[in-house]
Amino acid sequence: MSGDFLTLQSLTVTAGCDKDGRNETMDVAFAPGEITALLGPTGSGKSRFLYDIESLADRDTPSRRTVLLDGEKPDPDRRFELQGRLVAQLTQNMNFVLDMGVRDFIRTHAESREAEDPEATADEVINAANALAGEPFDLDTQLTQLSGGQSRALMIADAALLSWSPILLIDEIENAGVDKSRAMDLLLKSDKIVVIATHDPVLALSADRRLVFENGAVGKILPRSGAEERILARLEDAEAEFSRIRSHLRRGLPLE
Repeated sequence: MSGDFLTLQSLTVTAGCDKDGRNETMDVAFAPGEITALLGPTGSGKSRFLYDIESLADRDTPSRRTVLLDGEKPDPDRRFELQGRLVAQLTQNMNFVLDMGVRDFIRTHAESREAEDPEATADEVINAANALAGEPFDLDTQLTQLSGGQSRALMIADAALLSWSPILLIDEIENAGVDKSRAMDLLLKSDKIVVIATHDPVLALSADRRLVFENGAVGKILPRSGAEERILARLEDAEAEFSRIRSHLRRGLPLE
């Protein structure tokens, strides 16, 4: 990993302990181009696991986990340097306070990332965001005028298409007014390590595998099965129908 363009072949979170101090039994390895869903009841340890990754834990968090980058623990100086650059994080409560137009904001970000054509890159990000948002927005819309769903859609598209961070952590976007299937497709194409904490069955089954948490510890690692892929297809059809009905109701159109 050197320069501004960070590359990462693997991330490993070594086993720590649960909330009662009992040892976890499994290390968890992550690879680029893979989406992992974190599941479990509220308070089961999903957010703590995300924090361990974000902080590049070195047995100095309550879970006592350690994060390895490409199989090695970064030295303290390297760890401090990478914090804030290795990981991008999106949460359900993100909102903009900057009074700036959407296109100007994304173009400025593209310029800071030294994109070859910042204008075209900004258009690509905004078009992708509008494909995710339940309610599309104009290029000149002010950031502060975006709804919660539009803000999250813009940040997902920005993180997938512009961010240099090789790790993307997402904490519960299911109620954010975002097209979940399209969001997952976009994230898969980004070739990042993507970790999503969720209670949503569509997001959970769309992931390559699921980590199930209990009392602060990873209890199970479950890959998606063939039967679950068929269930996912049915759920996606049901969600598409739900979205169609909602759109018709919002526009005052009759339901047939």
